[in-house]
Amino acid sequence: MNTLNRSAAPEIQTIKKLDVIQPAKYILSNGIPVYAINAGTQDIIKIEFIFCAGTFYQQNKLVAQFTNKMLIEGTKKKSANEIADTIDFYGAFIQTDVEKDKAYITLYCLNKHLSNVLPTFEDIIKNATFPVNEFSIYLQNQKQQYIVNSQKVNYVARTKFPCLIFGNNNPYGVCADIDDYNNLQRQSLIDFYKSYYKANKCKIIIAGKINHEHHNLLETYFGKNDWLSNEKIENKNFTIETLPQKKHFIYKEDALQSAIRIGKSIVNKTHPDYMGLQVLNTVLGGYFGSRLMTNIREDKGYTYGIGSGLISFINSGLFFIASEVGTDVCSKAVDEIYKELKLLRTLLISESELNLVKNYLLGTLLRNADGPFALSDRYRGLLEYGLDETYYTAFVETINNITPTTLKELAEKYFSEESMFELIVGKIDK
Repeated sequence: MNTLNRSAAPEIQTIKKLDVIQPAKYILSNGIPVYAINAGTQDIIKIEFIFCAGTFYQQNKLVAQFTNKMLIEGTKKKSANEIADTIDFYGAFIQTDVEKDKAYITLYCLNKHLSNVLPTFEDIIKNATFPVNEFSIYLQNQKQQYIVNSQKVNYVARTKFPCLIFGNNNPYGVCADIDDYNNLQRQSLIDFYKSYYKANKCKIIIAGKINHEHHNLLETYFGKNDWLSNEKIENKNFTIETLPQKKHFIYKEDALQSAIRIGKSIVNKTHPDYMGLQVLNTVLGGYFGSRLMTNIREDKGYTYGIGSGLISFINSGLFFIASEVGTDVCSKAVDEIYKELKLLRTLLISESELNLVKNYLLGTLLRNADGPFALSDRYRGLLEYGLDETYYTAFVETINNITPTTLKELAEKYFSEESMFELIVGKIDK
């Protein structure tokens, strides 16, 4: 028998490819595509409905968000309490979410109870009524939460920053204010729901321990033509109307910290440069050992946390650097951020640092492919862009093969200081 040598670290294994389960695709009778990921050992299932009903498609601010969140607040057959009681009785869970381009409603359920839960889930998706009383309560709660959040520098920076980059008339840049809450009408939710929560604007991902009966149940409850729409998805004219001024400041009298946002519009995941940018972003601020964390948190002590990220939208993308720092070191922190961007543009990343980042990214990819629900989340991120699993094969290849020279070229191309927008909310020390 071989004895494990605990005094030596295990040998690092190079990941050359990801071997993951490919989704099986089939079409319901009314045309809804279903992507099935049959994996896992536990008798649990996740069914996610994806609608073209994100904020990109709303005519008035807040409508997409309120419509999505109020789906479970009452239907033609059941009140909000009756819906909650039914879902809780069977140990199921419903989650709603809305993003820029898409809206989601997801059911988690034990396999043995799916046939009992799906009638209620169908009712929610097809027959939501947005009851007057529930709408009024939810509106007042959200309005009060907005008033409270508006005093928080991080919330203001996070919500205002996209407006600076994309413009307030761009669907990716809209930012609600108190007047939008005051002017929101229940009828707007009903109209949006009738237009966008329809079979021909929907895709389904089902993941877990799947059997043929699950397919039959989806066909029974969601494969009929009783929730089709004749309306086509609106193709909005997408134009970015950025402000000529790149640096912005919002003063907060009582702020103990200042929120910093620096970034720009950038390519999305369909662009050839995106994979390399993900590696570059990780070096800069995408993990705990990143350059921003090492410099501004560990070395300078200006913040408890700082990071950078890439967000991909259907029509564009967003690069951002985010942090909260003491008001007395705000300008110093900003200077250090630009210093780190300059270093990426002017000096080659060392092989040791790059190898660390590569191993981190490959490990993250493996973790994100662990289990059927994680696989469904990963596949959803491809489906929305018309991509397939070969994307991750190419990403692994990019991670393994990318060089310091290529990363420096990407930094020169995308991370120039002149292209960056800057927003500070709070106080500035100079």
